[in-house]
Amino acid sequence: MQNRFQTHIESEFPELLSQPFIIATSGGIDSVVLANLCFHLKLDFALAHCNFQLRAEASDTDARFVEDLADSMNRPFFIKKFETETLSDEQNESIQITARNLRYGWFRELIETTSYNYLLTAHHLNDSLETFFINLSRSTGLKGLLGIPDRNDYIRRPLLIFSKEEVKNFAIEQNIEWREDQSNNSTKYLRNKVRHEVVPNLIDLNPNFLANFESSLEKLKDAELLIEDYTTLLFKTLVTKKDEHYEIDIEKLNRFPNQKAILYQLLESFGFTEWEDVYRLKDAQTGKKIFSASHQLTKDREKLILSSISKQSFKAADLKAGQTSLDLGNFRLNIEDVTQLGNFTSNVAYVDKSKLQFPLHLRTVQHGDYFYPFGMKGKKKLSDFLKDEKISPHLKPSQLLLCNGNADVIWVLNLRIDNRYKVESTTEDILKIEILND
Repeated sequence: MQNRFQTHIESEFPELLSQPFIIATSGGIDSVVLANLCFHLKLDFALAHCNFQLRAEASDTDARFVEDLADSMNRPFFIKKFETETLSDEQNESIQITARNLRYGWFRELIETTSYNYLLTAHHLNDSLETFFINLSRSTGLKGLLGIPDRNDYIRRPLLIFSKEEVKNFAIEQNIEWREDQSNNSTKYLRNKVRHEVVPNLIDLNPNFLANFESSLEKLKDAELLIEDYTTLLFKTLVTKKDEHYEIDIEKLNRFPNQKAILYQLLESFGFTEWEDVYRLKDAQTGKKIFSASHQLTKDREKLILSSISKQSFKAADLKAGQTSLDLGNFRLNIEDVTQLGNFTSNVAYVDKSKLQFPLHLRTVQHGDYFYPFGMKGKKKLSDFLKDEKISPHLKPSQLLLCNGNADVIWVLNLRIDNRYKVESTTEDILKIEILND
């Protein structure tokens, strides 16, 4: 394993041979093996440990273990203690989400404030397989089926070519000690359920399952790269850049098979969600428009015009009590009292009117915004929610929110209402708010 690891570093991560990095080290077998592999290559690294204080004395013992490991290797050691449970309660988030946000927030701080350039995590092939199944269960696209990336931003994951079994065998052969976290054995959480109940059964059915998965993963990555290259060629063929917008040539588009797939590839980064409406637009009447939070797509004779909706187009607006329409230039809100729920679509929200304080306020996302997403437990930062919804970073600032007065978020337009304003069996007054494209 050591020789294969060295070859992998030299071919795929040559930057680690000459630049200092930090290894995120929990004390578990994976991160300890990664530290040992890097130590034997005489690489320049430090160890960093998060003490979430979730397992009483065991958490402190883990921290001392990692500190001793750093001392034995004569490597710098960073540690951070977190009041995880307290912060989880304050933010009304799960322990897992809170811990993850704290962990990666601190890691980024270390990279930005020290001389270390990269952070290594000890994710391995089994972790990537678990991610594949979790994303598959959530109806993801191709990108979600690519497992865990081996690099993004300042993070590197050099163990992804090794299975959990290979990591464990290496630790035993080298007499490496590690700490066991008993919470990893619980099937309370989805990832652990996949880890302990799904993956072992698949490996029992086919002992070569992991190797076959790794091979399939490479083919999927190649397919993704091929699609990206093809999309670049299609963009040059079908799209013309104008001063303030892009034009997609419908006549040329109609010459290609798989037009839906082509439109998806061309437009998926612009925040559109109602894809059937997008696909139908090329055959619609001139003037028909489809909106995302940041862009509009307009049918104009034999072209589709993609233009950005500037923040200036979305000046803050108020919706007064009794008002039935709010004209916002590019679109309008239609408001009506109804007696029952209708069809649920992304451009319609049904809320409990008795909980509203008029005037309602329409504005864009601001730093620190949060809400309670319908269908989920607890509070969530808008920035995290938009990330989970795969909204591109450059589109997030123009996401619109309908707020209760100047306070709570009622509706993240085109995405989700706030759980606190949902219609319940006891609700007597229902307000229907609909986005209409003029």
